[in-house]
Amino acid sequence: MNSAGSDPRLIGIDWGTTSFRAYLLGAGGEILRRLEARRGILHVEGGDFEGFFREQVEPWLGEWDLPVIASGMITSRNGWIETPYLDLPAGPAELAENLTVHRLSSGQELRFITGATALDATGAPDVMRGEEAEIVGLLDLGVSDGLIVMPGTHSKWVRVESGRIASFETFMTGDVFSALREATILGKLMQGTNPAPQAFERGVRAGHGTPEALLHRLFHARTLPLTGVIGETETADFLSGLLIGTEIGAATSGSQTDRVAIVGRSDLAQRYADAMEIAGIGTTQVPSDLAARGHYAIARMAGLVET
Repeated sequence: MNSAGSDPRLIGIDWGTTSFRAYLLGAGGEILRRLEARRGILHVEGGDFEGFFREQVEPWLGEWDLPVIASGMITSRNGWIETPYLDLPAGPAELAENLTVHRLSSGQELRFITGATALDATGAPDVMRGEEAEIVGLLDLGVSDGLIVMPGTHSKWVRVESGRIASFETFMTGDVFSALREATILGKLMQGTNPAPQAFERGVRAGHGTPEALLHRLFHARTLPLTGVIGETETADFLSGLLIGTEIGAATSGSQTDRVAIVGRSDLAQRYADAMEIAGIGTTQVPSDLAARGHYAIARMAGLVET
């Protein structure tokens, strides 16, 4: 997605908790230029979001008069403008219809893509902010139905149906792993960080096979190294496999899922791919920069760029 010969049509902003990304997008949604900074919403001095935004993209706005569209935690309570959540099911059309317009002191308008919410089987709400733009990017690639996983500290499992976001679940797997390692007795036996694929596989199989038994199986992260079944240097990988395997088992329970699309190119995304191979589930790696593609698709549907 890079074409120096295309005219700029849109600026897309993906502004999360830990990072800021800006994309200068061409007539076909291709990325002409990009900016990235480790300045997420919690790391902007004095909460001066407008000042930081202008500092980053002023060179682009000075050269071209372009619409700007933004997504991510920048629309949260701790961000720049808090936007209401959009109830699911919903698709690109609903997201385009519910953009929040904010006018800067310069007169420049920004349009914020709102987050999404859905109720789980118990009636409790789940929420996302930022992932919805990436999912629209995936829909724009022609993926209209299926199950998607977005690995992270709080992983999202998203079901898309007929080109719309139907439902999703959030799993705090990364936070739980860190808490168990740092604040419980399980961490006492986690020595070293050498890769231990066999221990990881053992954990995945235990978690995926009986996700309902997690609270019992967690103690195996103590007893297995304590009795010498696995080495202390293998304990962290066993625990990681156990938690990811449990997540996969819970997220795919009761469905006829034989393939999952993985959004992300990180080491963590690869770990999820390895875990699903162990669990007998096929995976599809999707292209990067889905947020930029989603920004363009939503802007196009909102009439901000010409089709």
